[in-house]
Amino acid sequence: MKVTEHIANAQGKTIFSFEILPPLKGQSIQSIFDGIDPLMEFNPQFIDVTYHREEYILKPRPNGSFDKIVTRKRPGTVAVAAAIKNRYKIDVVPHIICGGFSKEETENALIDLNFLGIDNILALRGDNVKSEPNWTTHPDGNQDAIELIAQIQHMNAGKYLDDDLTNADPSMFCIGVGGYPEKHFEAPNRKSDLSYLKRKIDAGADFIVTQMFFDNAKYFQFVDECRAAGINVPIIPGIKPIATKSHLTVLPKIFHIDIPEALADAVEQSKDNKAVQQIGIEWAIEQCQELKAAGVPVLHFYTMSKSAATKAIAKHLF
Repeated sequence: MKVTEHIANAQGKTIFSFEILPPLKGQSIQSIFDGIDPLMEFNPQFIDVTYHREEYILKPRPNGSFDKIVTRKRPGTVAVAAAIKNRYKIDVVPHIICGGFSKEETENALIDLNFLGIDNILALRGDNVKSEPNWTTHPDGNQDAIELIAQIQHMNAGKYLDDDLTNADPSMFCIGVGGYPEKHFEAPNRKSDLSYLKRKIDAGADFIVTQMFFDNAKYFQFVDECRAAGINVPIIPGIKPIATKSHLTVLPKIFHIDIPEALADAVEQSKDNKAVQQIGIEWAIEQCQELKAAGVPVLHFYTMSKSAATKAIAKHLF
């Protein structure tokens, strides 16, 4: 079932979903199941599975020089999505990214997902290669999320990269995209960021999932600005409970978000990370209660494949 159908079927009731990471290369998928099992009592309607682009490592040669080796530390998004769907009989939303993939590789992944009966995609440009400061993509790949959405929509219309195909069966993907209540860090201003989001919706995206935020006022402002701009698809808030003191510096650095003074002060005054985790849970509960009261369609949690904090929050909400 499509994400938009889940939302429609809920008839205004806020539903529960969350995101996981594929296991690191060499790890068992059991770690994924161990993270999902404690959350199933809250009846999640769908689970996101992230995709990760390539990284470069330097492997020394005997002569003292180095070889630049391409590796993927978290492969397996399609397989993980299939395993979750098979084990839990639940809808999955695999992420598909532009970075590091040709259009043919993207099409093949989409074909696999279509064969598996997976109806939803989160279409993202993706992040930079960790060792490179600027965005790069595959020379034969999609340059941005708008091009990626267009490729998915072509498949939904039965149009594949092979022009010789005739009467090809169309896919039926429901397409989600990312949204940024505090502005994407590469956008020069909020207006241009909103304009780009509108272009993604106009290209065929069906729903938006936001970057994590800790101040609900920024989410509500973002929704108001989207509606004023003619963006009328569901806007799903993304929630991430703070769990360690290091999150005060790590999260703003990686995700380019603000942490409210009251939350930061409480974390800084905590004696240890166990106390920080409880503060993060309590803050997220208050956030989610306000969001739920406002009628958000979904509460979507970034679990990082660890379920304890999300479970503690969900107990108060679902």
